[in-house]
Amino acid sequence: MVLARPRRFLPSISILAAFEAVIRTGSVSAAAREINLTQGTVSRLVQNLEDQIGRPLFERQKQRLVPTQAAQAYARDVTRALDLIQRASMELSTNPGGGALSLAILPAFGTRWLAPRLSKFLTRNPGVTINLATRVKRFNFAADAFDAAIHFGVDDWRDAGHMKLFDEHLTACISPRLLAEHPVRNVGDLLDLPLLQLETRSTAWEIWFAAQGAPAPSVSGMLLDQFATMTQAAISGLGVALLPDYLADIEIEEQRLVPLLQRSVAGTGAYWLVWPRSRANYPPLEAFRAWLTSELGTS
Repeated sequence: MVLARPRRFLPSISILAAFEAVIRTGSVSAAAREINLTQGTVSRLVQNLEDQIGRPLFERQKQRLVPTQAAQAYARDVTRALDLIQRASMELSTNPGGGALSLAILPAFGTRWLAPRLSKFLTRNPGVTINLATRVKRFNFAADAFDAAIHFGVDDWRDAGHMKLFDEHLTACISPRLLAEHPVRNVGDLLDLPLLQLETRSTAWEIWFAAQGAPAPSVSGMLLDQFATMTQAAISGLGVALLPDYLADIEIEEQRLVPLLQRSVAGTGAYWLVWPRSRANYPPLEAFRAWLTSELGTS
């Protein structure tokens, strides 16, 4: 049974758009210019919203409207709702027969593993549009309008479904020039080289050294926030990078980097596709999961 929505708590789009514009631009006059209305009309729409909700949203200071803290919090939710309505309308207009999948991706995984394969998915599902946006850190599906996300770690995303893609395996890589200057024949030879570190893989070097049968030294190399930056730093000879195989294999094959000692060491987690449970049966997401299962089975 679907409960009725009280109209009191469903202000019109024009009222919400005027309110959001005033909050975002900081003034009634700027909001009026943006949404192509008169200042009087914008003021009246804001007043109508206050009357409908039953509480003041602004303090009137001379000719200025100063939003209350409650209004600022309300505006954040209104902005997300308007963005979602706008996105849905654009998707329906441009792709009425298929649907769109909005996917949050990790930068390196998205550009180096997923993007080169997406043409296969789109060929198999010509009615589906994929929208990609990078997210390095975990976010709240209720606050960000994504249908799914690529996540690294374990299957612990709150209130979400999980599909494991593959475990991360790491290979230590060095530029040919740096290797010529500092030959590496055993683990001890690494002690005099800077070891590049990734913020989200704080124990990676410890795990890698253990796989080589040696205790990890005190790591003092550059600290970086993305694999793409780490890869370029290694290519430039700034240190040794510990890269996931889907990145390392490309750089090794193209001879920009050279692998060191034991390759493909089990890392600190796995890559997952995660999605809000409310979107589990969304057809474009179901198609994407089916394609991933097929793609991973043939890789």
